[in-house]
Amino acid sequence: MTAICAAGGLSGSAWAQDIPLQPFAVNHEQRVDSAADARFLLDGPAGKYGFIQAQDGHLYRGDGQRFKCWGVNLTGFSTGSALLLPHQEAREMAAELARLGVNCVRMHFLDLPKTQSQKPAGDLGPDPVPVKQMPAGLIADGDSSRALDPGQLDLLDFLFAELKKNGIYVDFNLNVGRAYRPGDGVPDYDLIGSAKAYTYFGPELVALQKEYAKQLLGHTNPYTKLRYADDPAVAIVEVVNENSLLEFWMRNWLRGERVKGGANLQLDMTPHYQALLVKMYNDWLGKNRSAAELTKLRGMAGVSAGQPVPFMRRGDHVEAPRLRLDAELAFLTQVEIDFHAEMKRFLKDEVGVKSPIVPMADHTYFIANQPLMRTASKSDILDAHVYWQHPAIYGRRNEPMVNSPELSIIQKLARSATAGKPYTLSEVNHPYPSDYGSEMIPILASYAALQDWDGIFFYTYESKLHGKWTPMVTGEFDIALDPVKMAQMPAGAMLFLRGDVSAAKKMLTRSYSTDQVSEASRLPRADMPYYTPGFDMKIPLVHGSRVSCLDCKPTLPAPLLASNPIVSDTGELSWRTDGGKDGLVTVDTPRSQALVGFVSANAQVQTRNLSADIKNRFAAITLSSLDGKPLNLSNRMLLTTTGKVENTGQKWNDRRAMLSNWGTAPTVIEPITGWIQLKDLEGAIGVSATPLDGAARPIGPEIKGRMIEPGWEIAVGTPVTTSYLVRVER
Repeated sequence: MTAICAAGGLSGSAWAQDIPLQPFAVNHEQRVDSAADARFLLDGPAGKYGFIQAQDGHLYRGDGQRFKCWGVNLTGFSTGSALLLPHQEAREMAAELARLGVNCVRMHFLDLPKTQSQKPAGDLGPDPVPVKQMPAGLIADGDSSRALDPGQLDLLDFLFAELKKNGIYVDFNLNVGRAYRPGDGVPDYDLIGSAKAYTYFGPELVALQKEYAKQLLGHTNPYTKLRYADDPAVAIVEVVNENSLLEFWMRNWLRGERVKGGANLQLDMTPHYQALLVKMYNDWLGKNRSAAELTKLRGMAGVSAGQPVPFMRRGDHVEAPRLRLDAELAFLTQVEIDFHAEMKRFLKDEVGVKSPIVPMADHTYFIANQPLMRTASKSDILDAHVYWQHPAIYGRRNEPMVNSPELSIIQKLARSATAGKPYTLSEVNHPYPSDYGSEMIPILASYAALQDWDGIFFYTYESKLHGKWTPMVTGEFDIALDPVKMAQMPAGAMLFLRGDVSAAKKMLTRSYSTDQVSEASRLPRADMPYYTPGFDMKIPLVHGSRVSCLDCKPTLPAPLLASNPIVSDTGELSWRTDGGKDGLVTVDTPRSQALVGFVSANAQVQTRNLSADIKNRFAAITLSSLDGKPLNLSNRMLLTTTGKVENTGQKWNDRRAMLSNWGTAPTVIEPITGWIQLKDLEGAIGVSATPLDGAARPIGPEIKGRMIEPGWEIAVGTPVTTSYLVRVER
């Protein structure tokens, strides 16, 4: 006997089926202001209330109102895109981001050369990825990297002014990808690439970072008449990107294990920098360790009295005596702390920066973060980067995150949030290709709001040049032409930026002793991402979660009771699975609701105002009030129905983990097909939905809703779309 679901159709197992993919392309050039926009969430011009301030654990505007970033990184890796745009494209892009609800951008890779270099296709793996260029940055051509190109600087100035005008704040990154040249006076400039880790202690490199920061932030923008250091539209300044001396040390031994023939290998540095760091280490030991401890350290290292103590060799960390492990860990931590303290002093006192400063990001969950947090926790803002199944990580990929609640990006990101500090995610994505990329934005926006974090920046948005782009996804990280992610940006802005999802009612904290921090640095990867034995991974899905302190009395929240679904303490978020399959996240708040995951397999699950009876196996469906009223009273709503997205002709390999053929234009989507029910709409006498194209323009006639017993239902799937503007007549 065929089961009947609550919505009146076939049960999920009989009803769900594969839907043919259909062309649906994004076109930002053609988009104009629309009733479906989320621009109303922005209050421009950016900075009108004064400088953003970090206080009491969050970010605030100058008028005392809470401030959150719903943002994107700006880069330009894909052919047809650019980091710094011609004026017309800059004007269009700033307006388009505002329509999407974006109120912050992270200016990334500005310290690259003006002249674009070619980037090998597929440098992140074997996929034939059509990534052909490095972004064109501010550094002028020449014998040194010490001059900024006037033309590029003008493009930045104009773009900044347009962003500011549209209510969009800027996060300036300082040291990201700069490579050094003969005229810079940097030892081994041709051997150290972008000088990750070296930048912390090479005196020439430190001086050049300061010089660049003063050139950029001390520059007066002719379009705003303000120095960047004096402009309140600058929300954040970041000192280094994915760059940590401690991480270099930890990854060095993790990567090496015990390498055959590598008995003399220590840090993978050039002889010049290794000698410099060893000297600094021994000077530090002389001031911070007793004569007896120095004798023991030399014995452990096998060197005689009067000889410098070297760093451990690859693989020695796991079994190293704590005296030696703690000495290296403490020294390298102090180098980082001293560097960032000096950079902050320089930026504040000599350049006059008034914005909060981020020293570094926790950006890899393959190593413990507690040692790095000793440095990061001294900052104005804590920051993190995480990707779901990054394309540089081989093996299992193209899996739905919704089936893995305790391994999701929420877990990986939540590990670094610290009590009393604002917390931002300056890089995050569910990279392409994936059959399940539609799950990212609604899940992340909802749980970030539950955790009461302060900013999200998706990596990345690659602005397109007129006549140079094609309507397809051209890189693993570029969301700009992804029809699913673009449709969901306004919905995510309402979930997170507007605060439709409430912060958790209860905050649970944990703390670490000095011993725990040291031992965490050599725990195996099996303990990732928290490297905290006994920590219940469900906690960040239920309550707020923060680190309260390091090097203090250790504490750990009690484990939660087993539950399925895992329900937030607000009752608004629910995450269920069936033995690691058929996962579904529901969001049920007054102004935004969502069904994300295997909707058909959970056909009985619904929210107060939303349910679905669809043919698709996997979908992300959101319903958002556009007039600020609760959904049951709203007269104008945004409905997004999103699923799979591909390029035309795209081919997966046999494992369905990577692409064997990247495909061509245009992008194609799996239209969500069936019926969406809108329930409990008080006083409604008519409901209609206008399907929107990839420029948010109406396509085809309005779809008239049909009255059913619980409310109204709307047929979706024809015409092909990802978004509908819903109007309610009362």
